[in-house]
Amino acid sequence: MAEKTRKEGAVDPRQAAIDALLALSAETAWKDIGLNDIAGKAGLKLSLLRGLFPSKGAILAAYSRQVDQAVLDGIDEGMADEPARERLFDVLMRRIDVLAPHKAAIENISKAFAVDPLSLAAWNRVVTNSMQWMLVAADIDAEGPLGAVRAQGLALAWSRIIKVWLKDDDEGLAVTMKEVDRQLRSGERWMERADDLFQIFKPFCRIAERSHERRARMRERLRTRFRDFADARRRRSGDQDDAEAV
Repeated sequence: MAEKTRKEGAVDPRQAAIDALLALSAETAWKDIGLNDIAGKAGLKLSLLRGLFPSKGAILAAYSRQVDQAVLDGIDEGMADEPARERLFDVLMRRIDVLAPHKAAIENISKAFAVDPLSLAAWNRVVTNSMQWMLVAADIDAEGPLGAVRAQGLALAWSRIIKVWLKDDDEGLAVTMKEVDRQLRSGERWMERADDLFQIFKPFCRIAERSHERRARMRERLRTRFRDFADARRRRSGDQDDAEAV
C-alpha cells in the first residue's frame, strides 16, 4: 500500500523540468539559465534531463505545447456560430489566460529572444505551429500554402499582442483586448489581399506542381533504366565467368 501511495504521488519528471525552467526564467535572465540549473531546480539527475529534452529550448517548446492543449481543451462550443474574427478573438484571449501565471517568465524570455536572432527564428517556428492550432481551434482553415501564410501572419500578430499584454497591468486587460481586436482586423485585411494574390498565382502553382511531377517521373525512369542496365551487365559478366570456368 505504501509503495502504491508513493507511485501515485510521484512527480512527472517532464513536468518538473518545465516547471523548473519557468520558475528560473521568472527570476533569472534566459542566457544565465543552464541545464544544470534546471536539473537542480527540478530535482532531476542531469542524465535523466538529457533523456527527456535535448535543450532548454526544447523544454520551452514543450511548455508551448501544454499551452496549446489547455486552450484546445477549453474550446467554447457556444462560439461556433460567431464570425471567424470573434472565434479567434476568444481563442487568443483564452491563450493569454493560460499564460498569465507565468507572465514574469514570459517577459524575461521575450526580452532575451528580442536580441538573439537565432533563438527568435527557432522560437518563431514553435509559435507558428501553435498559431496553426489556434486557427483550427477557431474553425479557420489552416491547411495548405494559404493556411501556412495564415499561421505565420497570426504568429507575427501574436508577438505584437504579447508585447502589449506584458505591459498591461489592468485586471480587465482592456488594452490587451483592444490590441487583439486591432491585430485581427488588420489581419483580416491582410489575408484578403493574400487570398487574392494566392488566387492569381494558383495556376502557376499548378504548373510548377505538374513540372515537379514530370521531373520525378523522369528521374524514376532513369533509375529504372540504370538498374536494368546494371542487371544486364551483371548477367553478362556472370555468363562470361561461367564460360571461362568451363
